[in-house]
Formats: sequence, structure tokens, C-alpha cells
Amino acid sequence: MSALPEQWHARAIASERSGDRTEGIRLLAQALAEHPDHAQLQNALGSMAMRSGDAESAQAAFSRALKLEPDNLEFALNLAIALGQLELHEEALSLLHEHEAAGARQARYWSVRATTARAAGRPAEAAAYYDKCLSIEPRHVRALHGRARTALDRGEKNAAHRFDAALAVNGGEADLWLGKAQALDAQGDSAGARDLMQQLVAQAPGWLDGLKFLSQLRLADGEKDFASPYFEAARRVPDDPSIPLGHAAVLAGLEFADEAADVAAEARKRFPDNPQFRLLEAVHAGDAGQIERAESIYAELALDTSERAIHEARHRIRRGQFERAEGLLAHALDEQAMVHTAYALLGFIWRINNDPRAAWLHEQEGLVRLLPLRQSETNLPQATKVLHDLHETSPLPLGQSLRGGTQTRHILFHRREPELAQLRDAIQATLEDYRAGLPRADDAHPLLRHRLVPWTLAGSWSVRMQGGGDYHASHIHPLGMLSSALYLLVPEEAEGDDRQGWLEIGRPPPDLGLDLGPLASIQPQEGHLALFPSTLYHGTTSFREGLRMTVAFDVVPAIGRRHG
Repeated sequence: MSALPEQWHARAIASERSGDRTEGIRLLAQALAEHPDHAQLQNALGSMAMRSGDAESAQAAFSRALKLEPDNLEFALNLAIALGQLELHEEALSLLHEHEAAGARQARYWSVRATTARAAGRPAEAAAYYDKCLSIEPRHVRALHGRARTALDRGEKNAAHRFDAALAVNGGEADLWLGKAQALDAQGDSAGARDLMQQLVAQAPGWLDGLKFLSQLRLADGEKDFASPYFEAARRVPDDPSIPLGHAAVLAGLEFADEAADVAAEARKRFPDNPQFRLLEAVHAGDAGQIERAESIYAELALDTSERAIHEARHRIRRGQFERAEGLLAHALDEQAMVHTAYALLGFIWRINNDPRAAWLHEQEGLVRLLPLRQSETNLPQATKVLHDLHETSPLPLGQSLRGGTQTRHILFHRREPELAQLRDAIQATLEDYRAGLPRADDAHPLLRHRLVPWTLAGSWSVRMQGGGDYHASHIHPLGMLSSALYLLVPEEAEGDDRQGWLEIGRPPPDLGLDLGPLASIQPQEGHLALFPSTLYHGTTSFREGLRMTVAFDVVPAIGRRHG
């Protein structure tokens, strides 16, 4: 039936409002078959696709709309938002820059550009764009929220006041209350942060972000039962499976595997139709050395996912069943998110079996290196002073490899201090020295496949440890491509023969029970940067006296695709 574009649009919107968005999308597609050059219909299709969670279809429709009307600011903003959903932030920023003249006096334009800049890891730009939005519309809800978060990201001293301003116009937003508590903690008022979080969690016991941060604050106060808020939350909201999931994760993150297994086992009774709790009980029981308990669960677990394959492979390695483990890991390699974890475990199996792939994966010359940091003489002293100040109010984090000591909050190189920006620039220059020494590109290799593409930093933090037992447990960074440790302070004992405070690369975590030493042991040197593939497990040895301070980060490929 032929109809005018406006009639098609009205029918599609009516279908969506009646609860049938699929029919609305079908009607818009039919409308575009009749009117393929109607830009507003393309835009409507993109908007409906976005509301259905299909960012790829939305991006395609918005691109077609903008191609038909290149000067339409609404279409450009919608396309930028869709690109952001696809994590193509740099392309979105380029598009927004092209439309700055049209959007310069519109609050929405600056809000979208600020949010995109923040997602792209450009917090200084985001702050400036949010300020431009607020100069046009001072009570803009999203800009007030984003500006407060950006202030916290950058370590601005007025971050708590920024959250107060945002809460004044949007007092029901949970993330703003969390941000207010995080800002109080960051400025040294941990008691105020804890009081606020206790009040909020009492009002919303199923609020996972609140439970986790309250547990972090309790850990910082030295409480052994730091995760007890989860017990109270589960009592008050017994039908919410996300609470025991979060509880087990928090416990396991600090190697309380026995307790995590018991939390999962209790949740399994309450949620018998949820196989995730059976998997978690097996995972944490295995980590705790309860091998037969884990075996009985895996034997009857009806769950065929890459996550299950990874965890059961660890279990099979503990039992010496390397062939079965390798088969499971081959299955996990099919899922991109699991590739680094799968290769990390395959590396151990290949070493045990004297498989030549072990050398290909981790032992090629140039993969593990200790390099002098560019311009370290000028950068390190100032950065070290800034970092000491940050560590005075930094916590021992939940869910990380650190056992003792402190770790800075948020993304270190998003902060505003110029000393940290200079350090970041020196690191990026040194990364090119590392790249130059790599073996040739290899499309099958998890690192060398990215040998020739641009790289970017993803995540950054500083760790300060003290003598007397602080160390890093053996771990990997499964979301990275390349991992690191930049040494700013090194204990004197690191120069001794007993290798105190050294970085061990390639040693299996103790729970696997493998008789393999590290592939490399790196003596830390001030002003030097250790770099190695993120598929390598790594940890540190403890040391008796002194301080050890590092900056670490992950490197990922900076790859995107253009709109249009």
C-alpha cells in the first residue's frame, strides 16, 4: 500500500508506542523501499534501531540520512551518538568537529561532543565542552552529570561540589550519589564517604555499585568482614541473583576463594535454574584447592560457553589433563573477548609439552624488554612527587592483583597534573622504541598481529608498595595487548641476589600447581619501562624494606572505521 512518508512514520511510531517496536522498524523499512531518499525516514529508522539496542543498524541509517542532508545537525549528532555506541569515538569527534559552526550555540551539540570526548579518553576536552554546554543551559542534566564525573576523573579539587550541583537538578540518579561518595573519599573524607554509602545502601540494598564501593571503604578501614554488606543485601532482596554474583566476585578478587565458593553454593540453592552459580562454585572451589568438589560440578554442568571452557581448562590443568584443557581452550579462542586468557593458559600447556608454539607465542626475541624511559631525568622526579601525594589517600583496591600497598584511583593519565601528561608523552615515545624491536608482523599472533597499526593506552594507574610483604599476585590483563611496569622507585634490596621486589614474567599462578618457573625475571631499575605481551602471567616477589613505586598501563590497538 503506497502512502506518504509522514503516514508511514506515524504508523511506525504508533506500533512502537503500542509495544511492538519490531513492527515499527518493519514499517519504516517498507516506507524506505517506497521513499529511499527521504532523509527523515532514514533518521527515524536509526532512532528506532538505537532504542532497540542495534547500534550498527542505527549507524547505517543515520549515515544515509546525513548523506542525503549533509548540513542537518540533528542527523550528525545522532550519527555521532551511534558511533560512540560502537566505540568509534575518534570518528564521532571528527564528525562533530565538522559541524561545529552549526552547533556552536546549541547545548545538545556540546553535551554530545563532551560525552564523546570523555569516552575517547580526552578528559580535558570533555571538561571544556561540558562547560560550553552549561554556559548555554546551566541546568542541563547530562552536562552537569558528565562535568562532575570528568572533575573526578581529572582529580579536580571541587569534584564534590560538582556532584552537589548535579544532584540539585537530578537527585534521584544513583551514579551521582556514588560519585559524590567517591569524591569525598578522594579528597580524604573517607568517613563521610562511608556514612553516605551506608545510608544509600540501606535505602537501595540491591545497588551493586554501592555495595562494591562500601566494601572497598570497609577494606580500607582494615575490616576483615569488608564484604558483609552483601549478606545484608541478599537477606533483604533474596530474589536478586546479581547480589551473590557481585559478592563472590569481590571475595575472589582478594583470594578468599573458599568463601566465594560458599557464596556461590548458597546462591545455587536459591537459584537452581541459573547455571552460572554452579560454574562459579566450581571455579572458586578449584581456586581454593577443592579439586574433587569442582570435578563433580563440571561433570554435570550443562553450560556450553567460552567462559565455562576457560574455567574448566584451568581445572583440567590442575588435574594434569593437558590434552582436554587444550581442546577447551581451542574452543575459547573462537570468542574475541577470551583470546588473551586462552593464549595465556595455552602457553603453559605448550611449555610443558615442549611444543614449538610456546616459543612462537612468548619467547621470540623482543617480546619481553626492559627499556630506558625517554627523558626520564626530567620527567620522573616531578611525577614521583605528584604520585606520592596521590598515594597518601589511595586505597588497597578490590579485585586487583595487589596484595598490600596502595593503587591510585580511576585512570591516572586522565588527571589534570601536567607532570603526568609529560610522563604519558614519554611513555608513548618509548613504546615506539619497543615496537621497533619487535619481530615481524604475524596475523596469527595475539600481539604481533597489531605490529603495524597505531597503538593507544587503555587504563593507567600507579602502585606503591612497602617492604614487609607487599607484592603482586600472578595475573594477566585480558583486555590489553601489551602490559607494562614503569619503575619510579626501587628498593635497595632489588639489587641483591635473592631477587626481592623483582618482576616475574611467565610464572604460572600457584593454584594451577605447575612446576614451571618464570620465562623472565626482571630486576627493576628506576627510569626503566618493562613491556611484555598481555598474554603473559606476571607478578612480583616481596621485599623486606623500602618503597617500590610503579606506573602501569595497558596498550591496545587504536583501530576504527569511518562513517558513511
